[in-house]
Amino acid sequence: MKKVSELSVKIFADGADKAGMLEMYAKPYIKGFTTNPTLMRKVGITDYQAFAKDVLKAIPDRPISFEVFSDDFDEMRRQALQIASWGRNVYVKIPVTNTLGKPATRLIGDLARHGVRLNITAMMTLSQVHEVSQAIGSDTPACVSVFAGRIADTGRDPVPLMTAAVEMLKPYKNQELIWASPRELLNIFQADAIGCHIITVTNDILKKLDTVGKDLADYSLETVKMFRDDAVKADFRLHGFPGAS
Repeated sequence: MKKVSELSVKIFADGADKAGMLEMYAKPYIKGFTTNPTLMRKVGITDYQAFAKDVLKAIPDRPISFEVFSDDFDEMRRQALQIASWGRNVYVKIPVTNTLGKPATRLIGDLARHGVRLNITAMMTLSQVHEVSQAIGSDTPACVSVFAGRIADTGRDPVPLMTAAVEMLKPYKNQELIWASPRELLNIFQADAIGCHIITVTNDILKKLDTVGKDLADYSLETVKMFRDDAVKADFRLHGFPGAS
């Protein structure tokens, strides 16, 4: 098994809690950051711009993605240009469609031609990857974010689709594939094995990196001890049988 330091896939921390982001910023294996409106809402952020600019002051030298939040393509464009102006390390997240299912490819192409670094999000099909990669073109740096974890939630194995997506992006040296919404630590190694460029990982999964390569017999014994310790702390007892205590 590879060590974390030997992985080719770049690990991006996914979250919107500033303290958690700074905790991950201190770790050299974290190569970038992603956020989204849902994550921001979960931690109680109410001033989008103030939060973003505060984070960018603290993390000025690694890629950070911030998402537009309009459902209208003209307003998305205005927001994208404003967000992009906040820093050279900013990638603007654009959803693959609006909520009516209308493709954002025309907007994506327009922003790419204007030099806006993009992170196209919420993709789950190879046809979406194909259309988006063509819209981005070969010049502006961009990320193509496929939600492999949500694909897995439907009972489908995401590995074949993600492998095909890697091949699909090979003609575009400026585009990187993101394995988004992972569900377990194993996904990092799966992404690395197929040559995926980036995986976005939440802090709860990242904190499991200390278990990579752990001896399974030792891990088994630790688990047994955990169950026993918790039973003792809870003072569990069975009553009604001779000799029970």
